Amino acid sequence: MKCTSKRLTALCIAFVIAVSFAGCGRLEYDMAYNPDLEVSGFNVMSGRSSGTAEAFSANLCVVTEDIMDDEAVDMSQATAAVLFDVNEKAVIYSKNAHERLYPASLTKVMTALVALKNGSPDQVLTATDAVNITESGAQLCGLKEGDTMTLDQALRVLLINSANDAAMLIAENIGGTAEHFVEMMNEEALRLGATNTNFVNPHGLTAEGHYTTAYDLYLIFNEAIQYETFNEIIHMTSYQTTYYDKDGEAKNLSFETTNLFLRGDYQAPDNITVIGGKTGTTNAAGHCLLLLSRDAAGAPYISVILRSEARDVLYTEMTDLLEEINK
Repeated sequence: MKCTSKRLTALCIAFVIAVSFAGCGRLEYDMAYNPDLEVSGFNVMSGRSSGTAEAFSANLCVVTEDIMDDEAVDMSQATAAVLFDVNEKAVIYSKNAHERLYPASLTKVMTALVALKNGSPDQVLTATDAVNITESGAQLCGLKEGDTMTLDQALRVLLINSANDAAMLIAENIGGTAEHFVEMMNEEALRLGATNTNFVNPHGLTAEGHYTTAYDLYLIFNEAIQYETFNEIIHMTSYQTTYYDKDGEAKNLSFETTNLFLRGDYQAPDNITVIGGKTGTTNAAGHCLLLLSRDAAGAPYISVILRSEARDVLYTEMTDLLEEINK
């Protein structure tokens, strides 16, 4: 722009100066220099803030070392074990809490958790040939390709009967593919802080790279018991249901829980009530058990034992571990 008069020249100079100080197209924001405001020039300069962030572990039990009473609890035939007071966030017992081990069917707690978060109870699931699991000794409910049942039914079969074919049914229908569902499981594990966990299948049959820890199982189980449906299922002693084959014909299913505390084969210590949990057994994982229990006042406790030598030993160990609640 060319200035052709003194008056116009003065206006041009004023414009240039204004632009120079204001910045071309820049917006100005004022920040109050006030110590009484949470966000202000004063607090930026002084580094003072009235807000604090809650620690991730604020509502969790944290294990930093083994805490064992060998005279009271003989855990010599188990590789790892933990007992936590959920309300007080207190570690009562801990042995090898962070050692990576095969979890066997305790894996299914995460399978149920991911399904509860991403599915609906009345969602109808359809089986593919992926339910045809041929591994020797694998627990199955007998699903065939084309069979249908709701997610609510499948979760009960999964957790009460520990059926591996039900795990595949859930994984494929909730995740689109079993592979994607496993990715969802691992994402949830990281979200919960279970950083020593990696799943490669939704059922827990032995596979390379499939592992977790007693502590990580506590984190996963502690999240799962926030769901009313999960709590209801793990407390059931038996289940009967009807589902349908590919032709619409009814098929009946009936079974008891795999949890021997709930079946009455083993008794919890006085003043302790076993609410429920999950069992798991493979040759590689040994005998495993994860429980939610309550004391006489109704306070909740989570206990985990991994890789015990035998089933009867496992339940004896768990009984001794739960006795620590009374001390």
